[in-house]
Amino acid sequence: MRNGQPPCVRCERRGLGCTVNRSLQMILESDATWKEVMERKIRVLESALGKVAQHLSMPEILDEAMDEDEDLAVAEAHHSNVPTPTRTQQNGPSPNTEKHTPHNYDLVMDPDSGPAAIPGSVISPIVTVPGFEQNRAEQDIITRGIISEQQAQAYLDIYQNRLDHFVYRIIGDRKTLAEVRADSPLLLAAICTVGALHLAAADFEKCYQEFVAIAATQTFSRRNTVDDIRALCIGAFWLSGISWTCIGAAVRISTEVQLHRSIFKALQGERSHYLRTRLYYLVFICDHHFSVAFGRPPMTRQDDSIRAILQFIETEHAVEDDLRLASQVDFWSVGSDIYQTFGVDVERPLDASAIDPVRRYSISLDRIRADWTQRLHSNRYVGNYPRKGVTLHYHFARLYLFSMAFRGIGKPGFRAPHVAQEIDELANQALLSATAILGTVRDDEEIQGHLNGLPTYFDVMIAFAVVFVLKVSTKYATSLHVDTTEIRGLVADLVVVLNKITSNMHSRHLLVSVAKGAETLLEKTAMQDPSRPVPSNAHVTMSQPTFDQSLFDMSGHWNDGVTMDNFFMGELDFLSNGQLLLQNTYQPDLNYSSMGHM
Repeated sequence: MRNGQPPCVRCERRGLGCTVNRSLQMILESDATWKEVMERKIRVLESALGKVAQHLSMPEILDEAMDEDEDLAVAEAHHSNVPTPTRTQQNGPSPNTEKHTPHNYDLVMDPDSGPAAIPGSVISPIVTVPGFEQNRAEQDIITRGIISEQQAQAYLDIYQNRLDHFVYRIIGDRKTLAEVRADSPLLLAAICTVGALHLAAADFEKCYQEFVAIAATQTFSRRNTVDDIRALCIGAFWLSGISWTCIGAAVRISTEVQLHRSIFKALQGERSHYLRTRLYYLVFICDHHFSVAFGRPPMTRQDDSIRAILQFIETEHAVEDDLRLASQVDFWSVGSDIYQTFGVDVERPLDASAIDPVRRYSISLDRIRADWTQRLHSNRYVGNYPRKGVTLHYHFARLYLFSMAFRGIGKPGFRAPHVAQEIDELANQALLSATAILGTVRDDEEIQGHLNGLPTYFDVMIAFAVVFVLKVSTKYATSLHVDTTEIRGLVADLVVVLNKITSNMHSRHLLVSVAKGAETLLEKTAMQDPSRPVPSNAHVTMSQPTFDQSLFDMSGHWNDGVTMDNFFMGELDFLSNGQLLLQNTYQPDLNYSSMGHM
């Protein structure tokens, strides 16, 4: 055709009328051009909608659109007999898709901030391809039929009426089940898992599996919230198998959402920032529970928020639980200083330069105990635990501090003549605190009633105290005034108490393993030489063990060969030389690897 208009040359030559009939190829080429234009327009529209949703803080706009697309895809697949994706495939993009996900950024100028801003705050990510994250409503364990609404309510009740008060109310103000479900499916799963554990419910295993799965799914999410941080803290405090993984994720997300910067507005009376700051304090405490005591560097530091703790409890929104929170921040600030001062090299004996710092830290701990036992009172949910808890934490901290007297035991330079008396003094203080811990658990019925509820850290420190007193009383220290008969009697009484307490606990509760491990260790120490009982008031030299070293090397397999290292006993300071492995029945976490490095 000339100029694309009929008639064509052939028809004009023959004097025929010309009717245009588009070939199939022309139709396909035209459709392809139209499709490219429309796809380009849709991408522009999606990008614009993504920016609007981000600006309005309404990600649900995108979620609803993606839900409609998924429903349409399922319907089309049904009519065309094409198999629909499995749940695993729907949980997230494939690795190849992730590889090509665009990560665009924009420069942001906040009119409310001055030039002295945080450098990274001027760069904001733009989500140009929405829909890669699963709709979180689909993760709700009630909606998915994992547990019933009635079961979830029971777990929320035990958590909210009891457990949450041991850790100064992680979830803050009381919430209904509907509010928890709306806040975060991860928070719901965490509460139900911990509630089921402490009610010894059969739902624990499946709730635990769901909590791990949801947490793993959200590892790389850009939409994590403060309620997700709360969920991870709950998991860290009570789920011993994944505590370190959970708190690592909680610390990372808390810094991403800038919890540590809320202190300034909290001190000005803004309630939302008050709640964010107290959550940051909980992250700090939980982090130190599972770092300092286990010889790991804490991920949180003594920043502006931590240094302002005394100002924080004077703000208008502060409540009684915040005083207990502050006491813990106080304790762990000193614990962090101890860690920074002495490090983790347990093979190096203390020298003269280390004695004075130990004494100064001891004085700091004495001050903290005196200050907070005076300020704290009985609580309607946990009775006298606030004051008694301060005393227990005081002895935990002192045991951690003074057990350093045994660093480098058996090495050249240990207990050198010019520091021998000081080392003996510190070692005796460690023994006093260890026996105080065990005596409290043995004698105080109120504390016994709290053990099925207190965080994992308490179980670990009880285990440490048991191992410590047995090892010291049977191996070390002429100058330690150790009555071995009394020590063994104390541990034997404790085992009876722990067995009674744990008889109705869920088998996955850490204290069940501690009780069995303590009983086994006591039996093994007694079997060393039945014909030669350890005399009362026997003093054994620290530098010259009189008992066979294999007594404490329980590497023989029993209970499937699972070792005390499953709850980090090999990493506690005095025991980190690896010589002692206390066997137990604690179940290793088979889902740990699926969490990834969160």
